Amino acid sequence: MLVWILLLLLILVVFGFGFTMQTLWWVAAVLLVVWIVGFARRGRGGGRRRYGRR
Repeated sequence: MLVWILLLLLILVVFGFGFTMQTLWWVAAVLLVVWIVGFARRGRGGGRRRYGRR
């Protein structure tokens, strides 16, 4: 979970610089989409993976 928070902070910093540098803005937009998709795929369960019940 800490990695996701650090990644979100990095994305926010890149967005901040993106107003002055167009290329960084596009990189930040792509990173944000990747972060949202990754968060949606993992769900709210964190890093726990569910295997079959025994």
